[in-house]
Amino acid sequence: MAGNKNWMPLTAGILEIICGVWAIIVSFALVLVGTIFRTLSVPNVPAFVGPLIGVMSIPFALFGILAIVGGIFALRKKIWGLALAGAIISIFSPYMILLAIAAIVFVALSREEFA
Repeated sequence: MAGNKNWMPLTAGILEIICGVWAIIVSFALVLVGTIFRTLSVPNVPAFVGPLIGVMSIPFALFGILAIVGGIFALRKKIWGLALAGAIISIFSPYMILLAIAAIVFVALSREEFA
């Protein structure tokens, strides 16, 4: 019976990695936008907006890294708790909530597959 669910950890790992990479891309985009605001002195925008946008990129980068690490552990079928944590953190990837929910469900249903 366990062989029928063999695809779930693989699929969850791929979904987590996709969400994590997307979160890191968003993080880099926020750094870029923050740098543009800081260097170009955009009219009617206070000076603190650029650095603030740059600081907002830090959580996205951290969430992306954790999602990728969780996805790797899901692909390897090791440390179920870390794979599940990566799936849960994937929810914070912008516009990727459906993929993250699918990853959570797949990791949760395939617990017996993990070593």
